[in-house]
Amino acid sequence: MTESATAPRYAPGTHPDLPPPRRTTGVAGWMYKNLFSSPLNIALTVIGAFVLYSIVPPMLEWAFLKSIWTAESRVECWDKMEVPEEAACWAFIKGRLNIFIYGFYPEAERWRVNVSFVLLIFAVLPVLYDRLPQRKRWFWYVAAFPFLAGWLLVGGFGLTPVDTDQFGGFMLTLIIGVTGISFSLPIGIALALGRTSDLPALRILCVLFIEFIRGVPLIALLFVASTMLNYFLPPGTTFDLLMRVLIMVTLFSAAYIAEVVRGGLQGIPKGQVEAADSLGLPYWKAQRLIVLPQALKISIPGIVNTFIGLYKDTTLVLIIGMLDPLGIGNASLADAVWAGLAREVYLFIAVFFFLCCFGMSRYSLYLERKLHTGHEEI
Repeated sequence: MTESATAPRYAPGTHPDLPPPRRTTGVAGWMYKNLFSSPLNIALTVIGAFVLYSIVPPMLEWAFLKSIWTAESRVECWDKMEVPEEAACWAFIKGRLNIFIYGFYPEAERWRVNVSFVLLIFAVLPVLYDRLPQRKRWFWYVAAFPFLAGWLLVGGFGLTPVDTDQFGGFMLTLIIGVTGISFSLPIGIALALGRTSDLPALRILCVLFIEFIRGVPLIALLFVASTMLNYFLPPGTTFDLLMRVLIMVTLFSAAYIAEVVRGGLQGIPKGQVEAADSLGLPYWKAQRLIVLPQALKISIPGIVNTFIGLYKDTTLVLIIGMLDPLGIGNASLADAVWAGLAREVYLFIAVFFFLCCFGMSRYSLYLERKLHTGHEEI
């Protein structure tokens, strides 16, 4: 007799719930669905596992298991290894870590940098976490943070002044990156609205600005900021180089943000605007309550992608003589005592940028999931 013939029979509605097939749940289900669901996936899984096995263990051995953390020179570092240059010499990074972080900021005043970083965390919280108590009031602090941080870092009004040419390392990268990201978004939104405006003069000005900025490399704009801008200023006028760089980086990023937001505005159905008009909402109220929230939600991936590109482009300030982490690293490698450790320097800097950019990308995915209002396919 067949199995179906001997199986117990149940009255309609009384059949017990049975567990799902083993291949569809748990670790085994995930592996079958993502790694072994087809011959092609099996082949790709095997190839990927082989590549990882070939790369990861030697990398871990070079970077951690056999690495040297204490030494006074490159020669001493290599003497401690069984085979010279077989592992990383992190003693170089460890000995110059403060320079990589603070640049040439006076050691006695570095507490101001630390306080500014803590204040930055509190300024970011209400932006990233929408369930923060009294969140609307926190935005007053967010608006005041740039001026508070500027006072702490540059000095004056009771604090010892520090020239911006002493800024460097990761501190300089954060200053340029955070400033560019913070100010380019509202400027970019304003440019996008101006480019889609019905006012011809405003629209033409916004188009000219956006197309000019997008048609010129950032490095060219930085050269203009560092060298040529003084020719257009009155004689005897001094304009801080860091401030010029911040302005150029912000405007450059704002032009790209404007195009991303404009794409989001074009993705809004015309009926949304007509509905706002039918309710009698004025232009700015309709944009604030109906149009922009939807446009920005659509534009999240493009906006974050532009921010990540801006953050990585901060390394271009090396070309105009500002010592960002790459500048600090190159200057450190010029020391004959540590020459030959370029791999450690560039890997250390790459890990820093990866962690920052990866964090931004993951937050972007979180926002996309949180603001998703569509319907999942059944």
